Amino acid sequence: MDDTEFDRLLLAEAFAAIAAEGWSRFSIARAAQAAGLKLDQARLRFPRKASVLIRFGRLADAAALAGAPGEGAVRDRLFEMLMRRFDVLQAHRAGVVALLRHLPFAPPLAALLGCASLTSMGWLLEAAGVSARGPLGRLRAKGLLGVWLWAMRAWISDESHDLSATMAALDTALARAERASRWVPDGSRHGGATAEPPDFPPPPDDTPEATPDDSRDGAPPPEDPGPGPAGAPP
Repeated sequence: MDDTEFDRLLLAEAFAAIAAEGWSRFSIARAAQAAGLKLDQARLRFPRKASVLIRFGRLADAAALAGAPGEGAVRDRLFEMLMRRFDVLQAHRAGVVALLRHLPFAPPLAALLGCASLTSMGWLLEAAGVSARGPLGRLRAKGLLGVWLWAMRAWISDESHDLSATMAALDTALARAERASRWVPDGSRHGGATAEPPDFPPPPDDTPEATPDDSRDGAPPPEDPGPGPAGAPP
């Protein structure tokens, strides 16, 4: 069993436990035992509970980036990647929703998830051919994070099989961002955009807002920040 498969199995048990008993009572050791995984390896790969969020976010990003369209309008490419990210969350829906409901009562955890999510948005922008570097790139990443949070509010209550309500909310948010500030250029990889952030409705109360990612002036680093400062959700 390689590390990725190990992580997938542990995360599946972890989110099942979070759904059943909440974040506060969830234990990595118990999740590893329930999945029939070695505790020493679990300890190395998940040194603290927050590691679950970091690793889950990276796997969600990997799924989105692996299916990143190579051509087409930037808006369409972002839509496709963000929906792939939602597909990962959907596979662990009950646990992810339970986690999101807990975040308003855990500000440090919400800040961690916000930082990791902002980094994730930078990666998706770069994959879509939009620069996430520098001050303007930071604004773009925050704008895309606003899109993600707005669509996530719809996803939390979306019980449809095909996530139609989530797709509609995501499409609306991307269209609004495009109209508001032209932050999604269509054409040149690092084309210009205005410095105004997208005009989004405020994020839902039960979803954390992002905190600034100070890793590299707004550019997505080769690796997401490690545990201790999410996604995804992840």
